[in-house]
Amino acid sequence: VQLQASGGGLVQPGGSLRLSCAASGSIFSIRNMGWYRQAPGKQRELVAVITSGGSTNYLDSVKGRFTISRDNAKNTVYLQMNSLKPEDTAVYYCNADIAPYYGSGSKVRYSEYWGQGTQVTVSS
Repeated sequence: VQLQASGGGLVQPGGSLRLSCAASGSIFSIRNMGWYRQAPGKQRELVAVITSGGSTNYLDSVKGRFTISRDNAKNTVYLQMNSLKPEDTAVYYCNADIAPYYGSGSKVRYSEYWGQGTQVTVSS
């Protein structure tokens, strides 16, 4: 099982970017999916999370600007980022609680998985 993130880049202040993260491999179930970010010299922080049922939660500083969504059929989580600010500059990481499929009758065990980071730079 692995997570593959994409969609980062350089954007001017006020611009938009859409991040995607797809889970692949032998997967039985996915619970929460989310996005974290880490700016230089700062701790990693949770940006947004979405449950399997679609409930969401956001970091206060991104509320109203970022939207997290997921496509359960594609095992993919998205982060639509609008009205980007220079302080949004960071490496963004996707995260998911995944139960791999080990065969019929096997125990269901969830583990935390991380995608590789994708750089988001907001600068004029």
